[in-house]
Amino acid sequence: MKISGVPYRTIWPVESGAVRVIDQSRLPFELVTLDLATLEDAARAIKTMVVRGAPLIGATAAYGLALALRADASDRRIEEAARILLATRPTAVNLAWALARVRSVIAHLEPGRRFQAAFREAGKICDADVEQCRSIGVHGLEIIRRLAKPSRRRVNILTHCNAGWLACVDWGTALAPIYMAHDAGIPVHVWVDETRPRNQGASLTAYELGAHGVPHTVIVDNLGGLLMQRGEVDCVIVGSDRTTACGDVCNKVGTYLKALAAKDNDVPFYAALPVSTIDWSLDSGRDIEIEERSAAEVTSVIGRTAAGEVASVRVVPEASAALNLAFDVTPARLVTGIITERGVCAAGREGLLDLYPEQRRSA
Repeated sequence: MKISGVPYRTIWPVESGAVRVIDQSRLPFELVTLDLATLEDAARAIKTMVVRGAPLIGATAAYGLALALRADASDRRIEEAARILLATRPTAVNLAWALARVRSVIAHLEPGRRFQAAFREAGKICDADVEQCRSIGVHGLEIIRRLAKPSRRRVNILTHCNAGWLACVDWGTALAPIYMAHDAGIPVHVWVDETRPRNQGASLTAYELGAHGVPHTVIVDNLGGLLMQRGEVDCVIVGSDRTTACGDVCNKVGTYLKALAAKDNDVPFYAALPVSTIDWSLDSGRDIEIEERSAAEVTSVIGRTAAGEVASVRVVPEASAALNLAFDVTPARLVTGIITERGVCAAGREGLLDLYPEQRRSA
């Protein structure tokens, strides 16, 4: 995707042997890049949400494991690096998936060959993510095209959190169909949930939609239900951090409430995700570990003051406690369909297995 006409990925290798990322903690006020040269750099970037979004977390972890092996590629170092990276964000399954993929490639190599092989594999993970997200866009575009057909009217799409190219390596998941529809000349408009407490919708989704020229309106998280009641939402498309084998969708907290409102108002609700986000080992969303983050994300907000300074401001009383569970789970029964790189399926075990029949053989 492009910012001011310049094409970007969210992560890419540089000549120094490091990898460069967009520091998403500085958006939307500053476009700043940061070089990750060590395992510790990569782990810190994931933990502090310099990089975020399930596919991008996985890509960054893959590079982080590779960077850890530059000076020491022993079995002990691989175990240590994997443990450190796995502890950064527990909910997004892409992280564990990416680490397992890199480890499977280097496990039987001599230590002297492991760093380069791991670095190459991380690059392949990134390239595959771009193609998968592009394919998700192609399949999701057909949903939007059908919604627009009756009178070539504007299609209003509600999304939650950020599942655009900033959450992936490029294109995005939930936003990829929207970008393709916009580029195809289909009139689309996006209702962008602010997505408290970190405001990824207001800061990141609005930023990238604006950079691409897609019409959008930022709304408070609690407005979506009323807009659905008024007939002003044609469909909901969200991403996912982990989707179970039975089609339960774990995503940024607040997604479940949007799904309930969509069900009550007969609004189609879709989750867009690549195969790396499907956890075939889990049958129920109740078994997903839900990350609890710092209460400070709830008690304070970051914004730009009238003087132009970016500052953190406390918004609750000093003595008040806060709970910050970062994700919730939307049961498959509330999900109209899952959009993947292989097509759109019903949210459920059979629907997913129809798209991924190889999982029947491995079960």
